[in-house]
Amino acid sequence: MTKDHKGWHSRGYLPHFDSPECAQHIVFRTFGSLPKSVLDALPDQPDLRRDEIDAVLDRCCYGPQPLGDPDAALIVQNALLYFDGVKYRLVAWCVMPNHVHIVAALFAGFPLGAVVKSWKAFTAAEINRRRGTCGAFWAPDYFDRYIRNERDLAATVEYVERNPVVAGLAVDPVDWPWSSAGFRRA
Repeated sequence: MTKDHKGWHSRGYLPHFDSPECAQHIVFRTFGSLPKSVLDALPDQPDLRRDEIDAVLDRCCYGPQPLGDPDAALIVQNALLYFDGVKYRLVAWCVMPNHVHIVAALFAGFPLGAVVKSWKAFTAAEINRRRGTCGAFWAPDYFDRYIRNERDLAATVEYVERNPVVAGLAVDPVDWPWSSAGFRRA
């Protein structure tokens, strides 16, 4: 572990794993995408709670969906692509109407928390500027899960790229323009 990367750590509510060259599945969501009533109804067990949050987000059925605006989705996608090969190796991504999935391996010297913070800060400022709005755009924090092996990586990439199909937003993953599946096709 380098001094810039924290390994396993927590800020009291979500555990995170930060290590260079370790593929991670990272998810962050827009502000208001999980109303308090939905969060309060979730199970207390961390694994079940995380799975249910994933399922609720993947259905895109609650709260505002600001990334449903093609301009906003493109801002996020371009931000992810901007430092690919510089700060991290981007493996897969999908910008959904109310959340973002990323599979990436961060390079040494670029801690996970700092990279996620830069994605969220830049995109929030740019989207708010273009919309003429201000205030919170992203919900606090993010979820991350390290990829254990090649089989896990393949399953995670498939899950990420099939997200729009599961939500009923596309028939085929390559039809969704704000994902690695659609990007590879182009």
